[in-house]
Amino acid sequence: MRRRKLLQAALVSGIGSTARASDTDAALLTRTIPRTGERIPAVGLGTWLTFDVPIDDAPAVARRHAVVERFLTDGGRVIDSSPMYGHAEALLGEVLPRQASRCFAVSKVWTPIAPYGPTQMRRSMALWRRTRMDALLVHNLLSWRGHLGTLRQWQAEGRVRYIGVSTSHGRAHDEMREILERVRIDVMQITYNPADRSAEPLLDLAAAVGVAVMINRPFDGGELLERLARVPLPPIAADLGCASWAALVLKWELAHPAVTVAIPATTNPEHVAQNLSALRGPLPDARQRDAIWRAMAPALG
Repeated sequence: MRRRKLLQAALVSGIGSTARASDTDAALLTRTIPRTGERIPAVGLGTWLTFDVPIDDAPAVARRHAVVERFLTDGGRVIDSSPMYGHAEALLGEVLPRQASRCFAVSKVWTPIAPYGPTQMRRSMALWRRTRMDALLVHNLLSWRGHLGTLRQWQAEGRVRYIGVSTSHGRAHDEMREILERVRIDVMQITYNPADRSAEPLLDLAAAVGVAVMINRPFDGGELLERLARVPLPPIAADLGCASWAALVLKWELAHPAVTVAIPATTNPEHVAQNLSALRGPLPDARQRDAIWRAMAPALG
């Protein structure tokens, strides 16, 4: 059963229905940013590929506006983007203004020329229509030594609250370990999902040194959900309040205690509701997590 059909069936049965955030904020799963103790909802919204559409494409912009509206209304806050993502930051500037204060805004610096970093970051802030970012990361560790110096200065000046680094697709783990062991950062963003568990030692290290963890590609770029569509949803999903593989995968990931927030991307407001449903109800314990892993095994190869 495909993802849309699963959601429709769940809504009929009542299993997957979600109250609006204004009614259930207290029930949402939040995680703590170690440096300050600030709590944020543990499921965010990524914009890689999905928000790279021209702002003069009215139907596409309307679709993304619906995604952001549903995300914020249902209790989401963390939205992640980057200059690397084409039109994404400009599009966010178009669809966010009315709800900008509710968004925990994360962007990145992405240039091999460290002195150009401030220019790029100022442009990102202008596109987002913000005077301060919640977090800025060095994208894919590109010239990270030079950029972190700039980010520390911006943090001291109050232009960004949290700073850090990112990587993806299992790349540069040795370099990420060096950063975690030797450099003061607030946030690490890294790929982690059931199809790619290679970051688990780094998750443990981040927890040990007090660094928040954002996980990108939680659905392996969507490929994991496509494979899981051919696998029956296990009975344990109902015990955890999950009406879809999307919610169950996110709960499996969030059950790792080092994970602060996962940032799945989508262009479908209904999928936003599925993803945010992982913020409600219990997380799997160690035994249940192993059971979920075994249920996913046919899709993992």
